[in-house]
Amino acid sequence: MSTVLVVEDSVPQREMITELLRGIGLNVTVASDGMEALAQIQSQRPDMVVLDIVMPRMNGYELCRRIKADPLTQNVPVVMCSSKGEEFDRYWGMKQGADAYIAKPFQPTELVGTVKQLLRA
Repeated sequence: MSTVLVVEDSVPQREMITELLRGIGLNVTVASDGMEALAQIQSQRPDMVVLDIVMPRMNGYELCRRIKADPLTQNVPVVMCSSKGEEFDRYWGMKQGADAYIAKPFQPTELVGTVKQLLRA
């Protein structure tokens, strides 16, 4: 069973994403900011990371750069999931190494489809 780390500082968003992913049979772990996520990733590498951008202590762009710069985690797919939905935000997210970028609010099928596709790849 694949493990997905959900990094989101908003509790309702984190719970919704967690329920969606558990609903398709994934094991889900959670972190409330980038620093907490980095510690978790280093102790137990997930198969995928779904992360918000605007978070305390370390934002999603910085976390994504660190994941992709580390040889041990550079192949872990990263899905950015943010309320920053402008074209530039999407471009900048992909430039940081994200494998996909989903703007909030999103359709559950969009997130589930993207996660399934990246886990298969």
